[in-house]
Amino acid sequence: MRNESLNAEPVPSGKEGFKPTTSAETSRHAPGTLVDKYGRHITYIRLSITDRCDFRCTYCMAEEMTFLPREKVLSLEECLRVVRTFAGLGVSKVRITGGEPLVRRNVMWLLERIAALDGLKELVLTTNGSQLNRYAADLMSAGVKRINISLDTLRPERFKAITRIGELDKVLRGVDAVRAAGFERTKLNTVMMRGTNDDEFADLVDYAVANDLNISFIEEMPLGDVGHGRSNTYFSTEEALALLSHRFELVSTLETTGGPARYWRIPGTETRVGFISPHSHNFCDTCNRVRITAQGELYPCLGHNDAMNLLPLLRADAGDDADATLRAAIVESMGIKPKAHDFTTQLDAPKVVRFMSMTGG
Repeated sequence: MRNESLNAEPVPSGKEGFKPTTSAETSRHAPGTLVDKYGRHITYIRLSITDRCDFRCTYCMAEEMTFLPREKVLSLEECLRVVRTFAGLGVSKVRITGGEPLVRRNVMWLLERIAALDGLKELVLTTNGSQLNRYAADLMSAGVKRINISLDTLRPERFKAITRIGELDKVLRGVDAVRAAGFERTKLNTVMMRGTNDDEFADLVDYAVANDLNISFIEEMPLGDVGHGRSNTYFSTEEALALLSHRFELVSTLETTGGPARYWRIPGTETRVGFISPHSHNFCDTCNRVRITAQGELYPCLGHNDAMNLLPLLRADAGDDADATLRAAIVESMGIKPKAHDFTTQLDAPKVVRFMSMTGG
């Protein structure tokens, strides 16, 4: 879909439809960097390595999902090539996502090689936590710097209802394993859902404090064809801050981890409480990231449908020019990164009907 109001360019679909940008056209880009047409410097990519997951969270996936066939998913070697190319363009932070990335076979092979890339400062991982009891020590050895764990509730029955098939105990054991492996600044991600988990926000912060964790609360985004609107379940950052202030002293801080969260400190603890607020505090003007799906689609914006398909370029027999063509396509994709999204007007009528698990969590 084209976004006419944002003057998006036609989306290249592969080598046949892709015209590499000339040096004159890219003169606004400093050598070795990615800058979009609004002057935002892209230093952070989120790469999904699988659309598969061992949970079926209600806000992320359909209950009966149809997953991609293996031949349409980036190979681990192709994932590494994509990251290497981005690193060569000045990207310094890579987040590996899914689906659930730790269900991908031989994932440690990929993580070890990404962590060793020149110019990369930070390799981080987002996970549902189900596999961490098994893999935490290996992730540390592979070079992963930080881990984010999705956790929306501390009640087993509610956890089962949200994830449909998940087990809370496995995730909590995973949290313990991450701490034992020596990871620092591990963060919980909690999607705020009115009438589902809004009575647990303070309990989740207590859990984070007790376990030396950070926590970020995320305003629910209207993504995926879930069959119902989100306006009745939407819970704002302002409401959550007011709710938490009854139990905690929250002190605003300018600290950042390079993502969209704004943070508050709880005096006397090491815990940071963050809020990711795509509705109430749109952060598009400082966006520094793009997403690559498990099938090689480069989405410059989570809230739009415009994408650059990298898979045909990765699999084309372009000889010595292959890396240059891939690099040029990535630079070209900066031209379709929109100025902003508008999730708030889409709460009950999403324009992006792909599920979060398809784009990368």
